Amino acid sequence: MIGRQRDENPAGIHLPLDPLPGHSSRGRLERVLRRGEFAVTTELNPPDSADPEDVYNRAKIFDGWVDAINAVDASGANCHMSSVGICALLTRMGYAPIMQIACRDRNRIAIQGDVLGGAAMGVANMLCLTGDGVQAGDQPGAKPVFDLDSMSLLETCRIMRDNGKFLSGRKLTTPPQIFLGAAVNPFAPPFDFRPIHLGKKIAAGAQFVQTQYCFDVPMFRTFMQRARDLGHTEKVFILCGVGPLASAKTAKWIRSNVPGIHIPDEIIKRLEGAQDQKKEGKQLCTDIINEVKEIPGVSGIHVMAYRQEEYVAEIVDESGVLKGRQPWKREIRHDDQMVADRLESILHDDITETQVDMVKIAH
Repeated sequence: MIGRQRDENPAGIHLPLDPLPGHSSRGRLERVLRRGEFAVTTELNPPDSADPEDVYNRAKIFDGWVDAINAVDASGANCHMSSVGICALLTRMGYAPIMQIACRDRNRIAIQGDVLGGAAMGVANMLCLTGDGVQAGDQPGAKPVFDLDSMSLLETCRIMRDNGKFLSGRKLTTPPQIFLGAAVNPFAPPFDFRPIHLGKKIAAGAQFVQTQYCFDVPMFRTFMQRARDLGHTEKVFILCGVGPLASAKTAKWIRSNVPGIHIPDEIIKRLEGAQDQKKEGKQLCTDIINEVKEIPGVSGIHVMAYRQEEYVAEIVDESGVLKGRQPWKREIRHDDQMVADRLESILHDDITETQVDMVKIAH
């Protein structure tokens, strides 16, 4: 888009330098937040596939519109491509993933290994989650682990990063440089406890949080006021969860079947009164963004557009939250082109006598 300024210093993987002063990672998301920009993150709906192109095709629609992409870890206790696998593919192409880690399926040994593996691949952001119970998914006979919960997982990652040790006390040769996140739900009872719970996650190590879907702005405003009163907004970056509703029917189903999501009656009535409910759902999301971005202490939004990912760019654009800033956009890097040129040469150049001799010697 004309007039949009490219994000500065866009490179975000395997940088041969230390994090900037005051930063715990080399990631773009942390840089955007710490320099006071309004951040935008989203989620990649994980494929039921082993084809990397399925990940790339889902990621490229976010190009130039988001600062980081959540790699979902079997949300709803349903199996898909793993969060680690998605992160490996995204970092390979230069994207900035947020690696979700759920405690449901791994013990502390496996989790610590995944943290190191993710960091080694260039993953700068990790979101610590307890995870949905297996009874919520399509394989309810699976054995849950829950060796850790989200709080102790945050502490584990922080100890590995800041103290350079495993939980056993064994020293790490190279600690992970990671920006730690958590999830919070201002819309679930007991409401008065939610800001206090946020404080506990901050103490455990959370540096940024993503909230559950916000469809009740007054309730979120109350939560943020209490968070400011407790001093939390000086210690953590809060990204408000938003997303489009496809229809009033969808909204009713979510309200009845998905724990923790609060959808007021007036939202459903607004959708029911619209001639084009999907279009109204997108407009509703934009309206909510325009309200929450003005709330003191809100550092960004987390756009969750399940099966409506193609609308993320439109929603972000119409909300104006980027203010002319353009997040990272996938482009062919120099090393990509060099590899492509070499491959072209190998495939099409005539084989020389020297090359033939080299093959004979090798055998």
